[in-house]
Amino acid sequence: MSSRDRILGRVRRALADVPPDDTPYEQAVSRDYLRHHGDRRVEETVDLLAENLVDYRAVVHRSDAEGLPGLIAHLLGERGSGTVLVPPGLDESWLTETEVTRVPDRPDSTPHELDRVDSVVTGCAVAVAETGTIVLDGSPDQGRRRITLIPDHHICVVRVPDQVVSSVPQALERLVPTRPLTLVSGPSATSDIELDRVEGVHGPRTLEVVLVSGA
Repeated sequence: MSSRDRILGRVRRALADVPPDDTPYEQAVSRDYLRHHGDRRVEETVDLLAENLVDYRAVVHRSDAEGLPGLIAHLLGERGSGTVLVPPGLDESWLTETEVTRVPDRPDSTPHELDRVDSVVTGCAVAVAETGTIVLDGSPDQGRRRITLIPDHHICVVRVPDQVVSSVPQALERLVPTRPLTLVSGPSATSDIELDRVEGVHGPRTLEVVLVSGA
């Protein structure tokens, strides 16, 4: 018996004497909260996303589809990256102007191997303007969760405006809950009781977000 089976067995036994709920799930919890705050034009929503990302100490860039390969090459060169981790479904055209050695997303890569990679480039599933949050769901252009948690430098491309929404409720409508969701609000950071901020504790120390239009 697996650990999963044991846990589910305990849950079933704990619920054995609980009477069935006659209230449909959709009606059991009130959903009358605001789905988003205020009415914004598309451009204003994208600007709010950029503002909140910067507030979380992410570095925000803007580009069009034509300029994206050159921008990514510039960011990798500016970083001095010798290797870049590439998810299997990443758009090949994004890396046509960089000569950095590409590292594939392999199932058998160890944490030590991933830690030696200089940068990782991914897409995203959706971006939330009101919270400055990027959501990854393990799709082919994003790869396995660990490739965005171990390397110290993450370049994340967000397609504007298709992948930008105002609020978390709007984002959740686009996501599949069974996928490995990772919500990223700025680079990894933590603070101790004296509020001394330390970055790169459980994720990349540097997050660069590229808002690309016309992709």
